Order: sequence, then C-alpha cells, then structure tokens
Amino acid sequence: MFWNKISPVYDLFEEVYNHSVYEGTGKKVAEFIESTDEVLECACGTGAITVCIAEKCRRLVATDYATGMLRQAVKKCRKYNNVIIRRADISNINCRDGRFDKVVAGNVIHLLEDPAQALKELERVVKPGGKVIIPTYINKSKDSAGIAVKFIEKLGADFKQQFDLESYKEFFDNLGYKNVEYHVVDGRMPCAIAVITKQR
Repeated sequence: MFWNKISPVYDLFEEVYNHSVYEGTGKKVAEFIESTDEVLECACGTGAITVCIAEKCRRLVATDYATGMLRQAVKKCRKYNNVIIRRADISNINCRDGRFDKVVAGNVIHLLEDPAQALKELERVVKPGGKVIIPTYINKSKDSAGIAVKFIEKLGADFKQQFDLESYKEFFDNLGYKNVEYHVVDGRMPCAIAVITKQR
C-alpha cells in the first residue's frame, strides 16, 4: 500500500514542500475544538493534526487505515494520555450513532472511491449540534495541479479527484450540505477546511 511505504518520509516531504500549511492546518482545526470535547479523527496519517487536537480536547480517538501511518502517529502522540490510536475504515466506522462532539477527517476525501458514504458515516457518529471538520488540500486554481500532486501520483498515490476552492464548495453543495463554513490555510498548496454543523 502506497501510504504505508511513504509513511516514514511523509512528514519530511510536507515540512520541506508545504511547511506553513502543514503546520497551520492543525492549528486552525484546533480552533474548533473545546476542552470538553470527545473527538474522532479519521485518516490521522502521521498525526500532524492529531497533536494539535490533543492539546485542546478531553479525549481523542485517532484512526487511519494505513498501519505505517499509525506507527508514525503513535510516536508523535506518546506524550498525550488523552489519545487512543486505532486502525479503522472511514467508510465503515465501528461505533454508535452520535458518539463524538467533533469529527475530523483531514486530506482524505479526494482519495476515496465513495466520499459520500464516508461523509454519511462522519455525520452519523457526531452528536446533533456537533461539527464534522474536513480539511483538504486544494489547487490554487482549476487548472493548476501542483508539482507535489504530480510527484506523489508518480510515486503511486491514487487521487480520485482534485479540487480548487470553488469545486470543493460545489462538492459539498451537490451532496446536499448547504450550511458549510469554509476556511483556507494559504500557502504553496493551500488547505480548505469545510466545517459542517450537524442539525439538531
């Protein structure tokens, strides 16, 4: 699996190529987290966003499908006693409805065969009034697939779709999510953060 192979060097690549966005995305996501929150993070990768959430929340269950990424996340999160790290499938989350105050899924929607199913699962496991927070790397414009995207694809990543900010908004709108807040962490490869509040 590609993500297992790249996991030991993923942070280095991100830090060198896209440092301000890589650091800034976790900080921005953490702004939506309260000290009383129980949080689920799907596709936690090496834990770049995880460590920012862990500093704010009461309890965090951080998950990924790639065991290589999870090994890196375990190393990064050793000092946090409020973090549990597990392997899980974002499209079939094994927990009851309305379990979490916030759910985060970073940089994964564009990799999924069925992102609509994943979004249904994320919404299912968050409490009414809770938030689903979805950061995703975007291109600066419709026609500008970045060098990093092309490079990672050559290495074996399988991007099902790519977004600029407008097409990212259209993606959620087309799935029926009408009240979505968007925040952009700008940089070499920007990250758009969609924040969906689950209706009570």
